[in-house]
Amino acid sequence: MKQYTVTGMSCAACSARVEKAVGKIPGVDSCSVSLLTNSMAVEGEVSAEAVIAAVEEAGYGAGLKGAKGGQEQPVGGGTAAEDMLKDRETPVLKQRLIYSLGFLIVLMYISMGHMMWNWPVPAFLAGNHIAMGLLQLHLTVIIMIINQKFFISGFKSLWHRSPNMDTLVALGSGASFVYSSYALFAMTDAQMKGDMAGVMSYMHEFYFESAAMILTLITVGKMLEARSKGRTTDALKGLMKLAPKTAVVVREGAETEVPVEQVKKGDIFLVRPGENIPVDGVVLEGSSAVNESALTGESIPVDKEAGDRVSAATVNQSGFIRCEAVRVGEDTTLSQIIQMVSDAAATKAPIAKVADRVSGVFVPVVIAVSAVTLIVWLLAGQSIGFALARAISVLVISCPCALGLATPVAIMVGNGMGAKNGILFKTAVSLEEAGKVQVAALDKTGTITSGEPRVTDLIPAGGILEEELLREAYWLERRSEHPLARAILLKAEEEGMESREVTDFKALPGNGLTARLEGKELAGGNFNFINSHAEIPEELKGKSERLAEEGKTPLFFSRDGRFTGIIAVADVIKKDSPQAIRELQNMGIHVVMLTGDNERTAKAIGRQAGVDQVIAGVLPEGKESVIRSLKKMGKVAMVGDGINDAPALTRADIGIAIGAGTDIAIDAADVVLMKSRLKDVPAAIRLSRATLRNIHENLFWAFFYNVVGIPLAAGLWYPIFGWKLNPMFGAAAMSLSSFCVVTNALRLNLFRIHDAGRDKKIKSMKTEEWTMEKTMKIEGMMCGHCEARVKKCLEALPEVTQAAVSHEAGTAVVTLCGDIADDVLKKTVEDQDYKVLSVQ
Repeated sequence: MKQYTVTGMSCAACSARVEKAVGKIPGVDSCSVSLLTNSMAVEGEVSAEAVIAAVEEAGYGAGLKGAKGGQEQPVGGGTAAEDMLKDRETPVLKQRLIYSLGFLIVLMYISMGHMMWNWPVPAFLAGNHIAMGLLQLHLTVIIMIINQKFFISGFKSLWHRSPNMDTLVALGSGASFVYSSYALFAMTDAQMKGDMAGVMSYMHEFYFESAAMILTLITVGKMLEARSKGRTTDALKGLMKLAPKTAVVVREGAETEVPVEQVKKGDIFLVRPGENIPVDGVVLEGSSAVNESALTGESIPVDKEAGDRVSAATVNQSGFIRCEAVRVGEDTTLSQIIQMVSDAAATKAPIAKVADRVSGVFVPVVIAVSAVTLIVWLLAGQSIGFALARAISVLVISCPCALGLATPVAIMVGNGMGAKNGILFKTAVSLEEAGKVQVAALDKTGTITSGEPRVTDLIPAGGILEEELLREAYWLERRSEHPLARAILLKAEEEGMESREVTDFKALPGNGLTARLEGKELAGGNFNFINSHAEIPEELKGKSERLAEEGKTPLFFSRDGRFTGIIAVADVIKKDSPQAIRELQNMGIHVVMLTGDNERTAKAIGRQAGVDQVIAGVLPEGKESVIRSLKKMGKVAMVGDGINDAPALTRADIGIAIGAGTDIAIDAADVVLMKSRLKDVPAAIRLSRATLRNIHENLFWAFFYNVVGIPLAAGLWYPIFGWKLNPMFGAAAMSLSSFCVVTNALRLNLFRIHDAGRDKKIKSMKTEEWTMEKTMKIEGMMCGHCEARVKKCLEALPEVTQAAVSHEAGTAVVTLCGDIADDVLKKTVEDQDYKVLSVQ
């Protein structure tokens, strides 16, 4: 995706015109123009020169974003990127407004104050109607020159047959000025003829103050809108300001402070307490507590020591650390976050297409309605002044800007809010679609659980202390490379136990370990292995079975033929997982857990976590087909962190990657969670729903304003209620409409994304539809290979979510996500040369 800066756009009609012009270029796959950031994102095999030429031909200016010397600069590039987002529009508009107001006050004093309320004026003007008219004309011309941008842009776009909001303002103000100038000359002619009645009549036909007031009020609205639009990018600017400007590197044995742009991959850099970490790196020496809240939103500092990774823009709070640069420039985590937020702002949400279609024809329709209004009132017998006032009111009250800003401002603020809380939406589409999720498929390892086995229970045999059991297990397992041994080592180290070296160490794969210490034989392993070394009491056998039912792995230990106890190890559930799952369920989302574990272990963990459905025995390559089946139930979000989750993340309607996961998973996802906590999943969905709700509110008011305002301006209610709208009030309403839309979007900054108190359930399928099961009685299965064969053929059916097969029980329990005939299930199994006795 290439991003361009577009100049000269003033409303949604402009952005629609640019989008249409670039979309016609051969090789362009997609084009999205943002009125909010005056930017354009183009995908496809097309040269920048062709894109810029097409934009210029449409009457606007364009250039590659951050282009310098023909090279595109990274969006996350520090000062240049900050400069790109600098609000240059507001100061210019403010200056224009101050000058306009100065002359407008004088004009209003003369035209309204003196004429209506007889306020005093200099003697040379008193009673001199022509001098009064000429002064009003000159003051209006000055204000028109100050705000000449409206006329240049408006008539230029009209010339290119793509009228925009500036065209409406220019036509409205211009028509008022031209008619008033005609009235002034006609009044001069009447005075020369001595027709004082004609003079007074034409005096009341002056609309100079309307022409000037329209321009000034629109400038007020534009300034307020520009200030509000500037605030929508505050989150992005805040991220850019986090990037350190310098780094202390070691070169030729000496410490040197250099600009951060000069740090290269492999450089050694030093960070003292209180300093920001300049680039992503790995700690070589030292230890410290690092505040990562800038990237993750997590305020609690994270301890770092040799071998740990550190990220740019995080703050070293306590110790001195020496690091090696791993990612620099646009490759740092901070730069990638900035790029992601920027790319999302440049894309367009599907809901914006409605407003775009309307904006494309809005201005020509308004001009036509204005012309019809003028003609109808003249035919109805009204004066040209009355008819012109109604036509001008139609032009100046119509506001395509509100329609064009309704979606992008909410998307920008929503993205900024997410980024501040460690939730990154890659595109506007993912921000819109996340809130529509009906099914959340959660990978177990690393998502619901911590991904690292931990000791959960210590059950010593009679006469043995817990400390004694753990100590001997620690000494034995120190030489083991088994993943479960790591849990025992961690537990012992936490307890501060002293290590001892064993001799005659032997590892028996699939069984256990043996070793000698001070002449005594230590053994550890599964039930059968230890049962051959020592007698295990019946009571502890029962406890071990209960532990297994809870999803834990019991490890048995003995010393010199005496059973010493059981240590249970499990991949423990993260503390926030059950709460996060409850929050998803309260939103009306069906929660499914995917795991490669056996049925018993999976269901035990599923019960603890509180999920609605457990799908066990899912091989890494099978996750994608499970997601395909779940999609028949509704929109599916897949949450995962591993390489093997990438196909499933891509297949799901919304892929959500846990931030501590792999780069491949993050690349495949639509939403990236910088923290590894599951509570950010409901938070992301909650933010998406709030953003979508805000967009609906903005679109409603933008449409409602025009639907109500245009008939009122046209004088539709004048014959019935006597209501008519002064063009000046129409201009004021137009000015405020865009400001109100942007201000409403800024309310999202106050949204509390972790507050579940206002969650509402979306319409979802009935529970029984989710959990439909059929049990098949099968004859002929003899071993685990037969089980796998039957399972594979059943789960290949699109209507089958999961098949739990047991050759011992001679059954297959099939979980369905759609209707399927019993005959189809029966034939599928019998094609594998097994006999199906019944399907219930």
